[in-house]
Amino acid sequence: MTVLFGTHPEYLEHDTGLFHPESASRLEVIMSVLDRFEDGIVRFRPSPASTDAITRVHRAAHVAEIRQLCLMGGGPIDADTQVGYQSYDIALLAAGAGLDAVSRLEQGEADAAFVAVRPPGHHATADTSMGFCLFNNIAVAAQRLIEKGERVLILDIDAHHGNGTQDIFYENASVLYVSTHQHPLYPGTGKIFELGAGDATGLTVNIPLPPRSTGGTALSALEAIAASTIVTFAPTWLLISAGFDGHQADPLTDLGFTADDYYRITAWALQYVPKGRTIAFLEGGYDLEALAESTIAALEALLGLSRRTDPFGNHVETNLVTTLAQMRRSALRAQGIDLPPA
Repeated sequence: MTVLFGTHPEYLEHDTGLFHPESASRLEVIMSVLDRFEDGIVRFRPSPASTDAITRVHRAAHVAEIRQLCLMGGGPIDADTQVGYQSYDIALLAAGAGLDAVSRLEQGEADAAFVAVRPPGHHATADTSMGFCLFNNIAVAAQRLIEKGERVLILDIDAHHGNGTQDIFYENASVLYVSTHQHPLYPGTGKIFELGAGDATGLTVNIPLPPRSTGGTALSALEAIAASTIVTFAPTWLLISAGFDGHQADPLTDLGFTADDYYRITAWALQYVPKGRTIAFLEGGYDLEALAESTIAALEALLGLSRRTDPFGNHVETNLVTTLAQMRRSALRAQGIDLPPA
């Protein structure tokens, strides 16, 4: 198995200000662990996304506002999101990584891809940059695939709900958006009764987890709640919002995931699409050691490597999973959709 690994030194120049958790150190620590993979990792440097590719997802006026702010020297967009002079160009480069990965995988260069980019993207809506995110990197790649006639499964495993991705594709029947996330937590979206709309009703699958929930619970919930919808949807591509801030060591969240859990969840998701049709996009993860360990685990899964996981670290909160499944079934029935028995 071979995995494309896309990143660029210019990502380090995105200036978020002093003591910001989304810092260049995150990519530096990821790069420091790549050498442990003797074979299978093929590195590439992304090229920037075009303005046209960005405005197929984001409103042109919003894109122009971000560019203007950066040209004026940068500054805060909100309390969490800061840009510098170079940030607009770097954000284009971040969005371009997924597009490059799509092209390379279509040409048969590898079995999967991982793009380590910054700024991250899944909070960015069509007209708002927020939550450390400028443009929605995964949405830009998904839109390219949709225009090619593909059916895209987006699996968001970041501890924070990907409100931007959900919002962009909420009425798009070519995208199945599945998210496991802590709730309550920023940005406050991702409730189980948010199902999608129009022809895409039922194609948003939110799995909100209370604090201290384990990765075993998340995977069990994915199997109980999302698996049948994924099979029915029959995706041709898998895009993963690979946020690792659900790790039990992360300073910004309160979930109980381990690196082993990211291996298990990534390996589970790969079964639903053909080989050569998966891209993981770096999102959150703010404890540097946990980020490095979790990235290694995800790459091992993408490479098809075996991993000696902790058999005692996969506790499942069965009652919680059952309750969440019942809540989603009730929400769907209220919309006139009835699922077959699990």
